[in-house]
Amino acid sequence: MLIRAASAGLIALGLPAIAAVASAADRVSTPSIFSPVSTPAFAIREVAFFVLGITAVIFVVVAGLTAYAIMRYRRRGSEPAAEPPQVYGSTQIELAWTVVPMLIVIVLFLVTARYIWGIERRAQPADALEITIVGHQWWWEIRYPTLGIVTANQIHLPVSDPEQPTPTFITLQSVDVVHSFWVPQLAGKMDVIPNKTNRVWVEPLTSGTFVGQCAEYCGLQHALMLLTVVVHPREEFDRWAAAQQTPARDDPAARPGRELFASLACINCHTIRGTPANGIFGPDLTHLMSRGDDRRRRRAQYAPAPARLDRRPARRTSRAR
Repeated sequence: MLIRAASAGLIALGLPAIAAVASAADRVSTPSIFSPVSTPAFAIREVAFFVLGITAVIFVVVAGLTAYAIMRYRRRGSEPAAEPPQVYGSTQIELAWTVVPMLIVIVLFLVTARYIWGIERRAQPADALEITIVGHQWWWEIRYPTLGIVTANQIHLPVSDPEQPTPTFITLQSVDVVHSFWVPQLAGKMDVIPNKTNRVWVEPLTSGTFVGQCAEYCGLQHALMLLTVVVHPREEFDRWAAAQQTPARDDPAARPGRELFASLACINCHTIRGTPANGIFGPDLTHLMSRGDDRRRRRAQYAPAPARLDRRPARRTSRAR
């Protein structure tokens, strides 16, 4: 009964922001660098295709020459078992397998350096959205300094208009160990290191829900550090931000659960604006239930299907007495 009352209180605290999330959370994309939706991710895909193209050509040449040598110089049954002529050294071949790989490496280096320079040196516009993400064991703290919003494990972004680009610049920090921020469809990996601030930017061009993950092993519960990015149309993002800026609603129907939560040790770690809870060690729970709908969708999509158990009913035997 106590748990049910506390849950009812938390649900009431998050109701004002649920509507702003529902429409953008309907589509959850499978994480893949080959289906980008953000400007940096498009650049990364171009580099990946270029490298795959070069390696595919190398594979075809090497595999083709190997197959040719096997077929052309195989031993035939009618030929005597004699040692073939031995060739020692070939200047042309040695130059080829030295110069060609060196040129390939130089080309890959120059192309990669050009793309890295283009991504890392992007200037921040004055109207860009600013977000600070802090890695914890084992959750993500999401801060919007200019909006006065703090959430956890779920980032909300507006769609960028190609005619008037509005990228989002993200500051990455860690309070404990090394983490790695990675949402494959939005940008590349960026390490999150204690006592060091790193920066990354994204520019989503389509709305939807995209899944990321901490890409650096950070402890026993590393797998729990999932990350959801919900990209809204601009008007929808503004409604979400306005809902998040409101204090927790004091619903009389949920007041017993609210009072129960405030009487427990939870308030020492968690914050719920408008209540005595002002902890800083755990996630901000002010509008917790606005994050619940998308979390359930994500679990439903990526959870493995339950194994089918082919159990036959036990046969009943009767004994003659």
